[in-house]
Amino acid sequence: MNRTEQPAPAIPVHACFTLHFSSTPRGARLARRLCGERLDTWGIPYGSDSHDVLSLLVSELAANAVTHGHVAGRDFRVHLLALSATDAATLTIRVEVTDTRGDRLPEPPATPAARAGEPAADSSRTGGRGLFLVEALADSWGCVPRPDGPGKTVWAEYTVATSATVAPVARYGPSVAPS
Repeated sequence: MNRTEQPAPAIPVHACFTLHFSSTPRGARLARRLCGERLDTWGIPYGSDSHDVLSLLVSELAANAVTHGHVAGRDFRVHLLALSATDAATLTIRVEVTDTRGDRLPEPPATPAARAGEPAADSSRTGGRGLFLVEALADSWGCVPRPDGPGKTVWAEYTVATSATVAPVARYGPSVAPS
């Protein structure tokens, strides 16, 4: 896994999906469910390892946007990109979650070696593992300033083997009308 500060890659976009969600736990849950449906539509079926990993990445990044990037009255945005690879057997999915709070940047998770001096993890503890999971599961991830206003975009990429071709999907969201 590589953590970088690079913007979106210059790889051709095969399909994309964008929606805004309320900055609440319900909004994060809805983002995970709708992105899961979109992944299934793109040929990454429910129940597959790739679908589970990508759903977890969406879930963790959306939960972080709600928990750490929340600004009262402002939504967060989820943007999924299916990036065409040079070979037809793989597809890179890029998950981008944008919030409006730019002063709280994500910290890279501590490595297990760095945690050696810490006391044993409390099993009742419910927070603090999100970026550790993103670090472990994503091929790469990073954070960039939000280009269209205050805030930041945290992104993660994951490459999947596709058995079927992904059908191009119309863009959705408030700024783009469905076709």
